Amino acid sequence: MQTVLITGGTGMVGQSLTTHLLAQGYKVIIVSRSNSKKMIPGLTYAQWDVTKEMMDIPALQKADIIVHLAGAGVAEKRWSVKRKKEILDSRVDAGNFLVKLLSSHTHKVKTVISASAIGWYGPDTSQSLLQGFQETDPVDPSFLGNTCNSWEQSVQPLVSLGIRLITLRIGIVLNPKGGALLEFIKPAKFGLATILGSGKQMISWIHQTDLCRMIQYGIENESMRGVYNAVSPHPVSNKELVKVVAGQLHSFYIPIPVPSIMLKIMLGEMSIEVLKSAKVSSEKIQSQGFQFSYAHIKEAIQNLLSINF
Repeated sequence: MQTVLITGGTGMVGQSLTTHLLAQGYKVIIVSRSNSKKMIPGLTYAQWDVTKEMMDIPALQKADIIVHLAGAGVAEKRWSVKRKKEILDSRVDAGNFLVKLLSSHTHKVKTVISASAIGWYGPDTSQSLLQGFQETDPVDPSFLGNTCNSWEQSVQPLVSLGIRLITLRIGIVLNPKGGALLEFIKPAKFGLATILGSGKQMISWIHQTDLCRMIQYGIENESMRGVYNAVSPHPVSNKELVKVVAGQLHSFYIPIPVPSIMLKIMLGEMSIEVLKSAKVSSEKIQSQGFQFSYAHIKEAIQNLLSINF
């Protein structure tokens, strides 16, 4: 079976993907700055350090596929000038380093699947509300839009190296152990549904399992290349999402509106993204034959909460 090397493999998505690929019979190499001693069949760890341009070359040369997820967490800290630079540089520098490695060393990598995000798109327009943002829509001139653009451009030279490149613009990944869903679960445990701002903003989400399946689908379908939105076919409003979460945990719950002004005070510039409505289309990936296991929010939340509780 093929060997998949994952950058950013110790993050939330990387951990889910590792478990998924191992279960499918793939061998997995996780590269990170520290060497883990976990003993799991089919899984090995290797060291890399982008800032020092250090890489375990023998590990790179074992890889048939690279899944490139590396990058500082967007929502982990308040967006200071320093943090915004870390978010951008961690993605661009890692992409540039990956290109340098694959252009200067012998290897057998045929495919690279690189993460991006739906932060590429701006707030909803009348057209996007009808059909969802498409992969051909222009980049939004915002911090996240510019970050996604630079992120995607950093790995684009791989195409000229003859490597099949797939870029996934990933939506809000629903995982009960981290990310946005965990933040909604915390108050929902106490019977509270925290509605952010108006609650009308559209959230383009994807179940963690479907994201892992989509990455595997990209690995195994050689006709795929270019940019794809990694989102469910059925985006939902913030209000609907939090009510579904609370409703799965309690037969009775209290909706608690969190005013936009409070979010702006708490989160600063990041509040723009929390309050932004972005309806993103999954039509392109579905036209490739990919079928979602969790296309609707209620079945997705039911499954995810059954994992966690």
